[in-house]
Amino acid sequence: MPIPIKKALRKSFYEFQAPSWEALSWARDLQNFWGHRSESHAELIQEGRDLARLNGAYRLQVMENESLRLELKRLEALLDLPAQPNFRYEIARITHRQISTWWHEMIVRKGREDGILEGAGVVYSGGIVGKVQTVHAGTSVIRLVTSPSFRMVATFQGDTQPLYIQGWQSASMGTPLGRIRNVPVSVHLSKENPGLLVSSSLGGVFPSGLHLGTVDQLAQSSNGLFKEGPVVFPSDLYRLNEVAILVPIQMNN
Repeated sequence: MPIPIKKALRKSFYEFQAPSWEALSWARDLQNFWGHRSESHAELIQEGRDLARLNGAYRLQVMENESLRLELKRLEALLDLPAQPNFRYEIARITHRQISTWWHEMIVRKGREDGILEGAGVVYSGGIVGKVQTVHAGTSVIRLVTSPSFRMVATFQGDTQPLYIQGWQSASMGTPLGRIRNVPVSVHLSKENPGLLVSSSLGGVFPSGLHLGTVDQLAQSSNGLFKEGPVVFPSDLYRLNEVAILVPIQMNN
């Protein structure tokens, strides 16, 4: 069958399935709502206290981030550096996830109508989730960082050497894994001294410094010029309910 026909059939099949996935997502949200309504007053009070503590911690983090943002702008003006790309966070609810040998994807309830763009970065409180692969009218498909076809540039925290990250083929819903390449032979890591991977602005999709995963073992690559090894991503990556999509803000000169 010709490739254009295959693509058309796949898109049509997706559009046919998307409403049912969205309906199931709304049904789960409604079930959670009534589940909380049935909780006792003591449980609600305790959850309210926990939420107040979290809100207080988040307010402090917002103040700290604003202080760092102002300092960054001051340094950019002082050194005449180009400004870092600005983003707004579009919060999206996950309706469906597909984790198999070749496909590591999530579908969210935000799409073209919400300003989502193909290739946009996707994050959550624990770090990077992946990139937007396909955008439809009201939904989007996210390719996870664990997908074998995912690629991005990263660095070890505190270093500037660009490294090459890709997903790792796996059909398991267990530990999310990836692979790091192009690591200098001078780098030595162990379980007692692991390396923390963070995003790099060289990729142009994510701001620098976002958490990616950890590396605690490296081996010589086949060419003998670099090292490579497995990347362990956060364990909650496959259990997310919501994500934030980075939508670029158009700056007026």
